[in-house]
Amino acid sequence: MCLVLCTLSSYQCVLEDRRDQKSKSKVQSTNKMFRKILIANRGEIAVRLIRACRDLNISPIAVYSEADAASLHVRMADEAYCIGPPPSAESYLDIPKIIDVAKRANAEAIHPGYGFLAENAAFARAVTGAGLVFIGPTAEAMEIMGSKTNARRAAIKAGAPVVPGTTDALKDFGAARATAARLGYPVMLKAAAGGGGKGMRQVAGEHELQSALAAAQSEAASAFGNSEVYLEKVVEKPRHIEIQIFADQHGNVVHLGERECSIQRRHQKVIEECPSPINDAGLRQRMGEAAIKIAQAVDYVGAGTVEFLFSDKTREFYFLEMNTRLQVEHPVTELVTGFDLVREQVNVAAGQKLSFAQDDVRWHGHAIECRVYAEDPENDFLPSPGRISFLRVPAGPGIRDDSGVTEGDEVSIYYDPMISKLAAWGRTRTEAIDRMRRALDEYAVGGIKTTLPFFRQIVRDEEFIAGHLDTGFIPRFNERRGKGGPQGSSLHQDLAIITAGMAYAESLRQASNNHRPEKQSKWKISGRTRTVNRIPQGRAPQFNE
Repeated sequence: MCLVLCTLSSYQCVLEDRRDQKSKSKVQSTNKMFRKILIANRGEIAVRLIRACRDLNISPIAVYSEADAASLHVRMADEAYCIGPPPSAESYLDIPKIIDVAKRANAEAIHPGYGFLAENAAFARAVTGAGLVFIGPTAEAMEIMGSKTNARRAAIKAGAPVVPGTTDALKDFGAARATAARLGYPVMLKAAAGGGGKGMRQVAGEHELQSALAAAQSEAASAFGNSEVYLEKVVEKPRHIEIQIFADQHGNVVHLGERECSIQRRHQKVIEECPSPINDAGLRQRMGEAAIKIAQAVDYVGAGTVEFLFSDKTREFYFLEMNTRLQVEHPVTELVTGFDLVREQVNVAAGQKLSFAQDDVRWHGHAIECRVYAEDPENDFLPSPGRISFLRVPAGPGIRDDSGVTEGDEVSIYYDPMISKLAAWGRTRTEAIDRMRRALDEYAVGGIKTTLPFFRQIVRDEEFIAGHLDTGFIPRFNERRGKGGPQGSSLHQDLAIITAGMAYAESLRQASNNHRPEKQSKWKISGRTRTVNRIPQGRAPQFNE
């Protein structure tokens, strides 16, 4: 069994694992399934991965920062290792610590989830260099597709259409000005090394270009450690449509159709659907074939997503980028196709062939997902950290909630504020919307602000119901509901986060000042700690969810 000794004041812990003293095995190139997988992530995706491990009879191993000592993923895992203080750079991004834990725990593979180190080629290389299996693509494929300019070149080589623009980073302002003049305004500046809206600026005219270029380069350097920026022609009122692909180590590559991801805030997706409301089988086939060619061009293995911009006006699509990992929005594809993408990831990493061929992929019904954030939609989506004092999670026909929190948990200021992904499936898009509306009304979270009220309005919006979507949907939606549009600048967003952090810190200070320490039994403290952090070996986890 595992013995965890913790001091509640510092969350520091020492873990002694006596369950498995066998020597660490080498990476298997056969179809032998893993016995232990370390999950290098936190929150709802860590919980999702733990559940997939349970389905496959694999022992899940968790890592956590001091801020996450009592988190749900820690309580659900067979083993849990503290890897440092709350800042991500000192815990979830610390590659040597994670590799060391994997070795000490006798893990055979590491699943990175998404975010953090999921698309870090150096991490993938470190994992395989340590004799472990990285559940994802090769470091070489990551390096190609992780650079937006390299990815554009790979897409062009594969014959996929790309947005007109540069295939190399801009050398200076002169090069940017000449390229923009040739393409015609408006243009978009994008970070070569990243995504998520960081290092991205739309430029309406030459008078804005120089300042926008400097701002994009600065933000890219801060976010990704790389200031390189490239330039593209803006596609007017595009839909953001992505194709889910899957490849194994035996040369099989398939696509699982599209997801509509056009509803975005600050270039970040907030609502996703499968299939797109367009629901055009011919378009799906053409985009799917293009995505497969791009994956084949880089010898891709595992789950990946090829993203495109689509013009309703011209019916043309253009390659945008490839995400070399499992996507946040993968549940909608699972609900419509019936395939467990995480299970498939593990099987492929173990050397097995895909469990399905292209002809086996069918799309049944429609699924919609809302990303529920601890943010205040009435206050420019200001982060809302704090303790969840009450939680009622929706259920019923067609409803799925992937969550990483329970009632009483603390939403930290240190990490992404998403607390769950609420998905609804229906036989038709109309039925899916009806079920999502009901689920959102049923969902209740106390103690913090969430984006639930915002979503309740969107699913009742006539344009959304009609499927009239593009990446400018939210600004127009805000105008329709009489709001100025909480799309604030990056500076405004940063200031909001700082303000929320200060308020949160002050609330903790006040709570500490108002608390009268009580002398407690060390046996009681030890018992509570073991209850919070550990599930005995050989027993299925039991939670009141």
